[in-house]
Amino acid sequence: MRPRLLWRLVVIQFVLLRHGLDEIVLALKIFRPIRFLKFASPWYWLSNNRQRTRGERLVAALEDLGPIFVKFGQMLSTRRDLLPPDLAEALSALQDRVRPFPAEVARTRIEAALGASVTEHFARFEAEPLASASIAQVHAATLDDGQEVIVKITRPGIHRCIRSDLEILYTVARLAERYWSEGPRLHPVEVVTEFDKTLMNELDLQREAANAAELKRQFEGSPMLYVPAVYWDWCRTDVLVQERIHGIPIARTDLLRAANVNMQRLAERGVEVFFTQVFKHNFFHADMHPGNIFVDASDPEQPRYMAVDFGIVGSLMPEDQRYLAENFHAFFNRDYRRVAELHVESGWVPNTTRVEEFEAAIRTVCEPIFQKPLREISFGHFLLRLFQVARQFDMEVQPQLVLLQKTLLAIEGLGRELYPDLDLWQTAKPFIERWMRERIGPKAFLERFKDELPYLNQHLSELPRLSIQAMQQVHRQSELLEGQRRELTSLRHEAHRDRVRNRLTLIGALLLVMFLATQGGRIEKEGVMALSWIGWAELAGAVGFLFAGLRR
Repeated sequence: MRPRLLWRLVVIQFVLLRHGLDEIVLALKIFRPIRFLKFASPWYWLSNNRQRTRGERLVAALEDLGPIFVKFGQMLSTRRDLLPPDLAEALSALQDRVRPFPAEVARTRIEAALGASVTEHFARFEAEPLASASIAQVHAATLDDGQEVIVKITRPGIHRCIRSDLEILYTVARLAERYWSEGPRLHPVEVVTEFDKTLMNELDLQREAANAAELKRQFEGSPMLYVPAVYWDWCRTDVLVQERIHGIPIARTDLLRAANVNMQRLAERGVEVFFTQVFKHNFFHADMHPGNIFVDASDPEQPRYMAVDFGIVGSLMPEDQRYLAENFHAFFNRDYRRVAELHVESGWVPNTTRVEEFEAAIRTVCEPIFQKPLREISFGHFLLRLFQVARQFDMEVQPQLVLLQKTLLAIEGLGRELYPDLDLWQTAKPFIERWMRERIGPKAFLERFKDELPYLNQHLSELPRLSIQAMQQVHRQSELLEGQRRELTSLRHEAHRDRVRNRLTLIGALLLVMFLATQGGRIEKEGVMALSWIGWAELAGAVGFLFAGLRR
């Protein structure tokens, strides 16, 4: 292990110890025999850690360890299957509270990326940052044509910091997978790998620009969501320039109500935006915390969302998308047996699972939450109960769904703040049913057939020629296969004949040896003519077998 990595591990252990988190580390099975040693620690007796919950201590430790651990804690807060409820709840309060780096450093990084001074590219550049997060910092600016923009710049040294801390996380994940009883089921290494890919995508601001452009194209002219334009001439790996938007932060419900915004309509559109991104476009904004969402209240009765920060987006494999849609559809219709069958068909639970038992367990969790408004439902608690039930049936964690779970919990939080009486089921159910009809029903078949008509029309005239060529090819292949078959048959016969000849030769050689052993002395003394008729028969047999075996 490299010295720098070893030192970082020592620092992490010191921070955990300082915040009284030895109880979490010592809870692992491998350390349980030495748990009593914590009472020998001076921090146990002298610090105020026992006055804070373990969730508060964990949050404080992650904040001390730096932005990468804060981000990892944020991601873990969405994984109610990995953590006890109190820790998951505490982690959900984590925020990127990162001190901004100096404006001169930002200018230097912009000039290095664009190859010219800031004044050559921008008519105005504000030194005071609009926002500062763990990965990047945002400044306001104005282009020469008067267009207001934001300039996003990655933090100096962030690549090296991320790679170092990710190496630590991989080490911890591998140890957990090896020594934690739940490790093989929860795939901690795969979870860290997903986190790794997410971070690497966030570091590439040109990728973020491409994500924003794709989302803008999908919602072009939409009354539900507005995505600011990207200015590609000023975009690089470390710099992003995008249209500046002015809206009401989604968290400022007081300002939204003061603007007479229709909160029910806003909440319903939030659900519709989520399902549209996930199931219609299969490309969704996966970092929808309140700091990234604004509201255009110019038409209070038809409010529109405005989104920023597209470093984290998600998409699903077609089979996962279909299974999720069918799960939602069955769930909304309370068809718990179909939900259980889908889990088995998708491989999320072992195929040896008894569907009836799994169905009953899912019904126990799901049935109590129907017909309740959002304010009486906790998706966090619901997911936790669902994961606990699934764990009894050896359900494996699906790392590819991490971003989706995170986004769903964010949507729940927004909906609860905006309009607690929202009927989530009635809002989402029509969308899922419409998606199912569009993708699976007769109309979907006709639509796909219509999409294929140009291709069929282009190649229909070629069909007779292609059919004749195909038949000729089949005939040639048949002749070739027949020739190969005959050759193979001939080789088999030849091999059989060789085996027979070898056996005859062996028998002849054995008979000759026996003849010489029994008759050799008499021939030497009395000559060949002294042989009896039995001797002549033995010699003839030996010669005959040798001749038959050696003849070609």
